[in-house]
Amino acid sequence: MRLTRLYLPTLKEVPAEAEVVSHQLMLRAGMIRKLAAGVYSYLPLGLRALRKVEQIIREEMDRAGGQEVFLPGVQPAELWEESGRWAVFGKELLKFKDRHDRDFCLGPTHEEVITDLVRHEVRSYRQLPLLLYQIQNKFRDEVRPRFGLMRGREFGMKDAYSFDADDAGAERSYQQMYEAYSRIFERCRLRFRPVEAETGAIGGSFSHEFMVLAETGEDSLVSCTACAYAANVERAEIGPARQASPAEPERPLEKVATPGMKTVEEVSRFLGVEPRALIKTLLFETEQGPVAVLVRGDHQLNEGKLRRHLGCDLLALASESMVEELTGAPMGFAGPVGLKARLLADQAIRVVRNGVSGANERDAHLVHVNHPRDFQPATFADLRVAAEGDPCARCGGEQRVSRGIEVGHIFKLGTKYSEAMGATFLDEAGRERPMVMGCYGIGTGRTVAAAIEQNHDEHGIIWPVPLAPYQVYILPINVKQGAQREAAEGLYRELTDQGLEVLLDDRDERPGSKFHDADLIGIPIRITLGDRALKGGRAEVKRREAAAAEEVPLAEVGARVLELVRG
Repeated sequence: MRLTRLYLPTLKEVPAEAEVVSHQLMLRAGMIRKLAAGVYSYLPLGLRALRKVEQIIREEMDRAGGQEVFLPGVQPAELWEESGRWAVFGKELLKFKDRHDRDFCLGPTHEEVITDLVRHEVRSYRQLPLLLYQIQNKFRDEVRPRFGLMRGREFGMKDAYSFDADDAGAERSYQQMYEAYSRIFERCRLRFRPVEAETGAIGGSFSHEFMVLAETGEDSLVSCTACAYAANVERAEIGPARQASPAEPERPLEKVATPGMKTVEEVSRFLGVEPRALIKTLLFETEQGPVAVLVRGDHQLNEGKLRRHLGCDLLALASESMVEELTGAPMGFAGPVGLKARLLADQAIRVVRNGVSGANERDAHLVHVNHPRDFQPATFADLRVAAEGDPCARCGGEQRVSRGIEVGHIFKLGTKYSEAMGATFLDEAGRERPMVMGCYGIGTGRTVAAAIEQNHDEHGIIWPVPLAPYQVYILPINVKQGAQREAAEGLYRELTDQGLEVLLDDRDERPGSKFHDADLIGIPIRITLGDRALKGGRAEVKRREAAAAEEVPLAEVGARVLELVRG
């Protein structure tokens, strides 16, 4: 492709709307343009990168035994009512009525549609296992779309669904997708980490996120420095807390006045203690009755862990009236000593010595609070959000927190949808049983954006070769100069004939402008043709990420470029 023919409206300035690097560079490099909040048009350069991701995905899904389908984006409400999600999915589900006053939605995901398709066609165990996938746009009406393709309302996704006869088969399908996803992101040449994760609105019993590692990522992940364990920070398990050595001797329990001091920061500053010495008492309403949960002052409760531990559906912070009923004090002064409620504690509370807690009395706290002398929880459990330096639950090593971008997510759905929607089959004994399902998604546009977040410098994008819109950029410094133009045209034909994707900068522009655009759009290999090098029968070949170019004899440029691209 010649730049004089390419629709490539680059921008010199960073658009005010763009907060993250990928959004800034995709706008500046003429890859995308905003149509509405969270809705983007792909321009030729952006679409070529997107198609590269999709092609890798297709090849690996086919290799794993997947079959591609294409499902409707408009979905009838009846299917969502069958699954029970019509009323609970939330405002992200864009609902509308057709001319016959029937309810529909724009598909944010396709569990209901694929389950409906399969339940009408698959009747016997002989038709299982089955893996179907599609690459299609989704729509979720995000309350605050931002970061360009990272969190849009309309977005591209590969979603796949597996159907198996039993849990053992579903486990094999899940592992097969885990391995396929690993190959996909390896082929994209991205640094990534699979991490255990929450299942969220999709549901199911277990899931992994595939996170592209990037300091600009909006997600946090926890990984052990001594073993392979890794998890989303919302899911990460924490090993037992270590007792300080030597242990501090217990001191007598004492009540102190703390007028108006309610928060951890206020109390710790007023009493001159570290936040880690405080025992926070959080009160919740559940369908099982009120529950009090203890966490250290410098820790954060993980409500997902608490919900799983209790096995409850309803979990809400207690109202002011309930707090007063349980503690006899206003909010901010609850404590475990003498509290008449079911008491749970994070495992780190077990080793707190001479802690500080609310006194269940207005404007008062207790100091030198110790377990088990002063309070006895019904149980200790891992109930907090993981933090830097926490012990690993698997090996006891130290955990570190890093940033990442979720680009893929795989779920064990079990029979959540098949039971609700009657997707059954007859087993070998002729008994009717629900299919066991899995769900596997990759954000195609997010993968493109994540590649840029991970691969850029102050000048622009640095494309990994497999995702680059073009592989080679030929830059004659002065296209009007005959020798340069002739050499550029010759290399363009030679490399194109070798099957490479080549962009020829045949614009009559200043050299500085050409070099600026070449760095901005980030094509992996640049060939520069100037008078000085050509007089010696040479051209400059430079990898985008390299600090310097290498001079290569003109007759050997094609072979050298082919080696760089395919190596």
